[in-house]
Amino acid sequence: MTELHFYSNPEKAGANLTKHGVSFEEAITTFYDLNAASWHDVDHSQPGDDRFVNLGLSTSLRLLFVVHNEEDGLIRIISARPATPAERDLYEEA
Repeated sequence: MTELHFYSNPEKAGANLTKHGVSFEEAITTFYDLNAASWHDVDHSQPGDDRFVNLGLSTSLRLLFVVHNEEDGLIRIISARPATPAERDLYEEA
C-alpha cells in the first residue's frame, strides 16, 4: 500500500471542526476506506487548483464528504463534513 501524506491549514481545520463537527484528522481516515468513492470536482476547480472529493467512512464509522487537492505527492484537506442523504445513497450504490 502506498503511504499517503496529508497537510492542512490549522486555522481552516479549526473552523471546519466548529462549522461541521468534523476534524481533519478524522477526515484523513476516509482515504483508507476501500469502498470510498473519489472524483474530480470540476465545478469547484480552478486553473492550478484541481479539487477532488473523497466520500468514505471514517474510522468513527461516519460517512464523510472530504474536499481536497493533490500537489507534489501531498494531499491538502480543504473541507470535510458529514455526507448528505443523497451522498449516502451514492456511496451505498457504489
